[in-house]
Amino acid sequence: MNLKLGEVSTIVVSSPEVAKDVMKTYDAIFAQRPHQVGADIICYGSTDIATAPYGGYWKQLRKICSQELLSNTRVRSFRSLREEEVKNLVRYIETNNGSCVNLSEKVACMASAIIARAAFGEKCKYQEEFISLVKKLVKLVEDALEYPLTIDNIKAVMLNMFGAGTDTLSAVIEWAMSEMLKNPKVMTKAQEEVRRVFGNQGYTNEESLEELKFLKAVIKETMRLHPPFPLLLPRECRETCELKGYTIPVGTKVIVNAWAIARDPEYWTDAEKFYPERFMDCISFAVYNIELCLAQLLYYFDWELPNGNKENLQMTEALGAYSRRKTDLILVPISYNPVPVS
Repeated sequence: MNLKLGEVSTIVVSSPEVAKDVMKTYDAIFAQRPHQVGADIICYGSTDIATAPYGGYWKQLRKICSQELLSNTRVRSFRSLREEEVKNLVRYIETNNGSCVNLSEKVACMASAIIARAAFGEKCKYQEEFISLVKKLVKLVEDALEYPLTIDNIKAVMLNMFGAGTDTLSAVIEWAMSEMLKNPKVMTKAQEEVRRVFGNQGYTNEESLEELKFLKAVIKETMRLHPPFPLLLPRECRETCELKGYTIPVGTKVIVNAWAIARDPEYWTDAEKFYPERFMDCISFAVYNIELCLAQLLYYFDWELPNGNKENLQMTEALGAYSRRKTDLILVPISYNPVPVS
């Protein structure tokens, strides 16, 4: 689809073949981010990893984030704080057994706590010491980097981590719970798997998450129907190229429509149906925060709607940059397994 947004030509990509060309085959050609005044204001002159222009600085940021912040080893190192914050969530829910709980609100608080503790190491009572330490570290490493990082650069990257981390985590969990409530057979199957895997332990932990094959499929199917960011970050064509017989001029903005690709009936059987089994034979990927939280919500509780009628469950998406429910998810937890005290 070719749109004219003011004076800017914009291509909206809604097919997997063209998306692959844009993001893989010709990724260097489409690696530029279009200039956005809003990003300059919010992200300290577009010095974050999401909106920084393509070049040496962006490559350096990407390397730092992939190796030091988002690597498997680094993510696993946050296991204890993940387990602690998820445990705080289920303890709160247990104290409200049989009463209405705003799951959207509580999951968002949990997501923020996990990201904050992963970023700062401790909760905010040590904020001043942390800021002082960052300033010293910046001075130590500025000579070792080709593009020295300022405090503003670090704050811009932190904004990315908070925004993407909290929004993605909370959105996927509340949509997964919504879809399972809408499809009780899926909820039952997921609960049976979680309770079978963790039944003898009496609690859930990350060590056995790999055994939860069906839960992983539920998460994938949730992300297919409700991608956290339906429209991927816009790209800009750096040099004239040809895609599927069409010439794309320099400076053209390109947006990949992940939402449309994930619901295209040409590629998905029963594209609008929530059917996790379609992913059972696929390669799994680890999303520890989401898996651990959902596993505990399903292990410790049965769930009911306040009115008891799944047909009245609101599934409308809110208008915005990321996919979230238009209304908060209000549920009634019914204790199934006691939450351990320690």
